[in-house]
Amino acid sequence: MYKKKILFLMAFISVLLTSFIVYTDNKNTERLKRADSFLGIHFDFHAGPDCNEIGKNVTREMVESLLNQVKPDYIQIDCKGHRGLTSYPTKVGNPAPGFIQDPLKIFREVTAEHGVALYCHYSGVLDAEAVKQHPEWAIQDLNGKANGGVTSVFGPYVDKLLIPQFKELNDIYAVDGVWVDGECWGTERDFQPMVTEKFKTITGIQTIPKTEKDTGWYEYSQFCRDGFRQYVAHYVDELHAYNPDFQIASNWAYSSFMPEAVNINVDFLSGDIVPANSVNSARLESRILAKQGKGWDLMSWSFSEGGQSPKSVVQLQLEASLVLAQGGGFQIYFKQNRDASVNLSEMPLMADVARFCRARQEFCHKAVSVPQIGLILSTDAYYRKIKGLFSAGREINSLRGILQILLESQHVVDVVMEHQLNENINRYPLLIYPEWEYINPDFRKKLIEYVGEGGNLLVIGPASVNLFGQELGIQFIDSASEKVNHLEYNGQWASVRSISQRIKPVENVINFGKLINNRRNSETEDIAGSIRKLGKGNIAGVYLNLGDSYLNAKVTVARDFLDGLVNKLFADPMVCVRGSNDVDVTLNRSKGILAVNLVNTAGPHANRNVYVYDNIPPVGPIQVDVRLSKKPKKVSIEPSGQKLIVDYENRLLKVTIPRIELYEILVIEE
Repeated sequence: MYKKKILFLMAFISVLLTSFIVYTDNKNTERLKRADSFLGIHFDFHAGPDCNEIGKNVTREMVESLLNQVKPDYIQIDCKGHRGLTSYPTKVGNPAPGFIQDPLKIFREVTAEHGVALYCHYSGVLDAEAVKQHPEWAIQDLNGKANGGVTSVFGPYVDKLLIPQFKELNDIYAVDGVWVDGECWGTERDFQPMVTEKFKTITGIQTIPKTEKDTGWYEYSQFCRDGFRQYVAHYVDELHAYNPDFQIASNWAYSSFMPEAVNINVDFLSGDIVPANSVNSARLESRILAKQGKGWDLMSWSFSEGGQSPKSVVQLQLEASLVLAQGGGFQIYFKQNRDASVNLSEMPLMADVARFCRARQEFCHKAVSVPQIGLILSTDAYYRKIKGLFSAGREINSLRGILQILLESQHVVDVVMEHQLNENINRYPLLIYPEWEYINPDFRKKLIEYVGEGGNLLVIGPASVNLFGQELGIQFIDSASEKVNHLEYNGQWASVRSISQRIKPVENVINFGKLINNRRNSETEDIAGSIRKLGKGNIAGVYLNLGDSYLNAKVTVARDFLDGLVNKLFADPMVCVRGSNDVDVTLNRSKGILAVNLVNTAGPHANRNVYVYDNIPPVGPIQVDVRLSKKPKKVSIEPSGQKLIVDYENRLLKVTIPRIELYEILVIEE
């Protein structure tokens, strides 16, 4: 009997010690904050009325398997989609019809044991079930009809459902935070009587506009936008007061959808780039988020449009490369099954992409760009141009096209907004104002002062040059019109259908390129671009739109024309890359190194008829010239470790890189 007691006591102590060790390990395994995270996986399935066996195939082993294969910093799983039914057994909202077990509980337990953060995918403004049960929570159109899936940011939804559910997720599951979907891009103008009356009281405008042509339409749009900002600020502040460690992002806030200064205390920025033409989306969105002063990441979809075929490993690696090169974190979206389980068969693909990303992490994560060219995304012009409240479509194609021209000419480009140029605007040797139809008078004055002090300003398109006619030293002939323009530059010409403006030089103007209206009659030629000295700097104009036409009917003459004009204004960039037009170049600093990020963007990524591709032809050799004040201590190419041909003379580092398969980083230790 005594011996049995001893054995029992020893076993009991062993269990206690084991429990203590596990507890201690978990307590010491600090989960990364989202703003500091690098790699994640996103799962969602937008639970609906068909989901009556949630949790059936969710197991600890399933979660452990995906974590062990991928080794992410965090995962995001579904908790409420646009349908409004939760995929966990909520006590304060609208659960899906049936649960076998609670999947969120299992995911939380296992991720906590592995030191992996857990976030919930939660649909915010978009909630069909909430509107179904509470029609008064919905926005209304001009006819007083409620929208069946969009809640009003002015109504009680945020306090009656959204905040209580966030607190429930915090209290019961101890999730690290939420990634709130269906937000700025889902909200619409709200014409509920209480909203219109509030607008009248605040603005003094007594007639509610009905179309964009009516007086007050912009003001009403801004009023609704401000309502969205207050809605997000309210729930963010409420949750932070409840638990300061609860981390929140509103999907696509402060991106191209909502290009403005971050004035809400969100913990990180994030968005999911469209599954089609994702490379060009990543090019733009990563450059916008990178300048907003918050930790950020972008999400690629693991499948394509149409039949939703799985993307290839190389396809996802390319999308990741463009995000990583800007210093951001990266995640991939996989669909959960209708019972909340995940398809482990997809995780080897994710693991391959994860290894690719991790190999580059130390050289790129949280890197800060070295200012070269600033392409201006004007907040004021954007909100006056777009049809919706936040989410733009074709309205920013001009900006997208100009960015692609510059990147396909191997220029280093940041996308910047007015508020980011309030201080130290002179850090950019060249600024570009691309085809905007409006400019804030104070910002216009700032740009002119920038030029006077030695900066270079390039204004593109008839609408924009009309804002700077006097400074450009030109007079306008007739009005701008859309037609086929025969653009001639450097002995080559191409047809470009776009809006163009005939001009007459007036004072100290250097012409650049030609527009020939009739190829058979050289007397009909006009000026395509011009440069004029202004103070200590230069101002240049382009008298036809190039951005949208480049997206729809790409011609190399348009690219070469704009490249030539940029080179005239900015003759001595810090980095110059030659050897292929398919190399995206980013120059940044990280952890004491100067990094030239080189991403191979060859392949059919922009072809709308190609959903999945598995081959990107390598490029090389690539010549990289970098201007440095002194000879570098070490030069290497990471992560491939290829043997480089390196020369340094007269403060110019010359490097020949034999081959770029996909994404290489020229690491320079100064």
